Amino acid sequence: MTARVRDATPADAPGIAHVHVTTWQNAYRGVLPPTHLDTLSVPLRTEFWATFLADVPQRSRLHVAEDPAGEVLGFAGTCPTRDEDCDPDTTGEVAAIYVVDEHWGDGTGTALLVAATEGLVGDGFTEATLWVLADNPRAHRFYEREGWVLDGEQRHEVYADHRVVEVRYWRSLVDDG
Repeated sequence: MTARVRDATPADAPGIAHVHVTTWQNAYRGVLPPTHLDTLSVPLRTEFWATFLADVPQRSRLHVAEDPAGEVLGFAGTCPTRDEDCDPDTTGEVAAIYVVDEHWGDGTGTALLVAATEGLVGDGFTEATLWVLADNPRAHRFYEREGWVLDGEQRHEVYADHRVVEVRYWRSLVDDG
């Protein structure tokens, strides 16, 4: 199945929140503490996404993938880099990309990543980065298959008193051909 990808609207906040919470609960079970995952709240995430979508920051975008009935299957968000070692004028970031697990491997994630990178190009960025948990081999395979490469940077994050390592991927957005 090929999902339709479009720009998100404020009306998409509940669907995005559902994807965000359920994807974290399914993808990160065994990586993050269950006590943290089980307390994630769709209503709180809905509020967050509604506020974000009411006033999307400059050079940021949020895309949704939906099925023919309009159900949100996934989303991808981009922004100028938040990394101190990169130039926010030239480097964009795929800040989030999540797809409900029933649609892993069916092209929905690829369609979202394509929309995200096209949006970054449209916003004038020439390169892009993204962060992924070091302990997420499925995501590593996905990004590498899509042409992203590890750039050697790592950071440590803490979720509910649980420390995780994230690694950074990079890719050029300039067509060399």
